[in-house]
Amino acid sequence: MEAFQKKKLLIVDDSAFMRKLIADFFEGHPTIQVVGIARNGKDALTKISHLQPDVITLDIEMPEMDGLQALKAIMEEHPIPVVMLSSMTKAGADATLKAMEYGAFDFVAKPSGTISLDLHRVRDDLIEKVVAGSEAKVSKLKKVEKAVRESGLQKPKPALPSRPNPFLHGRKKLVVIGTSTGGPRALQTVLSGISADIDAPILIVQHMPPGFTKSLAERLNQICSIHVKEAEHGELVKRGTAYIAPGGFHMKIKVVGSALSLYLDGDEPPRGGHRPAVDVLFESVSFIGKDLIAVIMTGMGADGTKGLRQMKSRNNVVAIAESQQTCIVYGMPKSAVESNLVDDVVDLENIAKTIMKYLP
Repeated sequence: MEAFQKKKLLIVDDSAFMRKLIADFFEGHPTIQVVGIARNGKDALTKISHLQPDVITLDIEMPEMDGLQALKAIMEEHPIPVVMLSSMTKAGADATLKAMEYGAFDFVAKPSGTISLDLHRVRDDLIEKVVAGSEAKVSKLKKVEKAVRESGLQKPKPALPSRPNPFLHGRKKLVVIGTSTGGPRALQTVLSGISADIDAPILIVQHMPPGFTKSLAERLNQICSIHVKEAEHGELVKRGTAYIAPGGFHMKIKVVGSALSLYLDGDEPPRGGHRPAVDVLFESVSFIGKDLIAVIMTGMGADGTKGLRQMKSRNNVVAIAESQQTCIVYGMPKSAVESNLVDDVVDLENIAKTIMKYLP
């Protein structure tokens, strides 16, 4: 029987303290072995060729060659799953989203700046993402990166409707989307394919820490025909607009007269380690009793399945799951598919068309 070989990890950070701290996280890990460290992007590119790592952690802010420059070169010369380490500043969030476009597998936000003495606070998250990255197929990262580039064109927007959808009259529909790892790129592909005249609002939960969802919404709003924004507490939802739940808050829905209002809850505990959680959004909309379209895309774990089950029990729901062929991580969609709650399983590039198919 062939001996089991651990996946090889290369740690890239200009801080010796951070390199040591991250390496310690994987000391004795059953499937990951640290095979090397690099002080900056240039050093990393030199070491990749002979160390041949299966996965890389890459700091964004470094001298000589920063993380974005290094990532671009890595994906062009030696495509490998990369987990970015980012600061929680606006600039850090913008750079992180750019890294997602370049093909990074995922990211972890440092709790307190470039040298985070409290990095242990995100230890489990980092380990989970490195392990998942070590098992990811680079071909999928490259394929999605290509789709993102093709979709990333500035598109004209219609004027926002003056009134919210009258959900309690007629057969108005609501679209809800849940995603996690690989989600920023997947959302760009899907939302850029949605027609500007869509007669429904879109509510989105993307697993992200506070500060990053606003940058994501702003980036998507620049390239999509529909309006995309970070959700605000108490606002009435309007058709032709996508609302992204802010990091750190569960997003729920409330009926206000004949319209729907967004309720952001920062007090309810994380669900399955996530706030916002897809299950919370799905469970909330299940009480509307109207026609719903639910979409579950790439991500680790099973968030969304429990909420989808509740939606199906109370409403006329069409459930769409991203296919294994295009998922960066086939976790959340797999859970939904195996629950027998999904009506359509489609490749990422066909999800927008499928959503539009089910709208009046």
